[in-house]
Amino acid sequence: MPLDACLLPEVFLPYQQELMASVSHHAVTVAEKSRRIGYSWAMAAIAALTAAAQAKAGGMDVFYVGYDKSMTREFIDYVGEWAKEFQMAASDVQEFVWKNPDKPDDDVDAYRITFASGFQVLALPSVARHLRGKQGLVIIDEAAFIDDLEAVLKAAMAHLIWGGKVAVISTHNGEANPFNALVNDIRGGRADYNLLRCTFEDAIAQGLYERVCLRTGEAPTEEGKAAWKTGIEKLYRQNADEELHVIPSPLSGTWMPGVLIEARMDAAIPVLRWAAPAGFVTWRDDLRVREVQAWLDEHVGPLLARLDPRTPHAFGQDFARRADLSVMWPLAIGADLVRRTPFLLELRDMPYSQQQQVLRHVCDRLPMLRSIALDATGNGMAHAEAAADRYGSRVIQVMMTESWYREHMPPLKTAFEDAMIVIPQDRDVGTDFRMVRLVRGVPRVQERTTDESGQRHGDAPIACALALMASEVGAIEIAFRSIGQHRVAGRLDGFRGDDQSLLRSDFR
Repeated sequence: MPLDACLLPEVFLPYQQELMASVSHHAVTVAEKSRRIGYSWAMAAIAALTAAAQAKAGGMDVFYVGYDKSMTREFIDYVGEWAKEFQMAASDVQEFVWKNPDKPDDDVDAYRITFASGFQVLALPSVARHLRGKQGLVIIDEAAFIDDLEAVLKAAMAHLIWGGKVAVISTHNGEANPFNALVNDIRGGRADYNLLRCTFEDAIAQGLYERVCLRTGEAPTEEGKAAWKTGIEKLYRQNADEELHVIPSPLSGTWMPGVLIEARMDAAIPVLRWAAPAGFVTWRDDLRVREVQAWLDEHVGPLLARLDPRTPHAFGQDFARRADLSVMWPLAIGADLVRRTPFLLELRDMPYSQQQQVLRHVCDRLPMLRSIALDATGNGMAHAEAAADRYGSRVIQVMMTESWYREHMPPLKTAFEDAMIVIPQDRDVGTDFRMVRLVRGVPRVQERTTDESGQRHGDAPIACALALMASEVGAIEIAFRSIGQHRVAGRLDGFRGDDQSLLRSDFR
């Protein structure tokens, strides 16, 4: 029986239920969390339920790994409490010495509870060799504080071969920590594990304060909740971001090393730049159209004509109207799955209607166009909506929020690290990528630079991330039939234009 089928909603808060369901349904669960929100307490219930079940019902041994003896003792006591609450036949907590046959001086104290099923819950110190040769559910608690976490993870993952499971739970301990690297690997698509995230604010919104009041005997009030939250945050002071808000303490320097950026550059990829002539916005509409069309025919058209008609393409745009650049980034999806940039367009001070003109000229001619991801924040919303009118369900309208950056910038870095993307060899484009920095643990662009024609704001990496996002949407060939000034799009497999959930800022 799945563990989540056993849960009592009035006992476990929603985020605890989410954790328990994840462990039930996924081989590996990784959870980044705030301090003291009750994850270990919920995991102890999972441990008791798992060890008490018969093998045919999913029962197995449970190995809890903490970074010190006090953690292991606290956890095994929780397990004992749950065994009593669930009325399970189990032994009392037993303390024993875990022998190391290779190094007798390394013997350590450990704890266990044995259930009538024959399975045990063992609470062990964080030494990788203690997990080797075992089989079951491994719970690694406060993983970011465990010595040699990589070795412990390596030993734990071996349990998956014969049907075991692994749960890795922790508060953050710096951006360079192996736990944060694991989280980023999941977000970047390198590790196919289920990732959970619960901040202090998330826990409060889901009932943590009321649960604390239940324990202390106080009556919960909105004023009391606000005062309690403020008091906890003051206790952590400058460490509140990492300890409560699930933001790893930052490293200095750029997010992506310059040597990595340059390693993915190709000098043969053209960067086409267009800047509005003086007073261009006041020109008659027909004159503006003719001016831009002449530039498209001369410079962009020949590049589009060279594209392989059998290669799928995607398109991303970071929109700007006046201060910053509007960057349009096509991507060709090779048979080897490498995303190659055929050319790059940078537009400065181009009116809305002419940006639509350029977008239509390019996207109408991109072979096997898979999807279009457009910045729909602020002034970009009208531009994105107009594109959706023309291209239908292939257009992803993205609100550029912190949630989007957190989810979609790590895959961009992964593509660079794995040599799965090729970009233009261009000084200003490279500078844009170097401007991405970790802001509250999320890759963002904050500063501005100036090139020969004006101000830049790190627009290129955002457009590139949008194009990469678009390239990962599953697609089938889509044909168009012209009906006057409108086009009717065919169905994009697995992606419905009327599905409003796909237009949320946290598109995933």
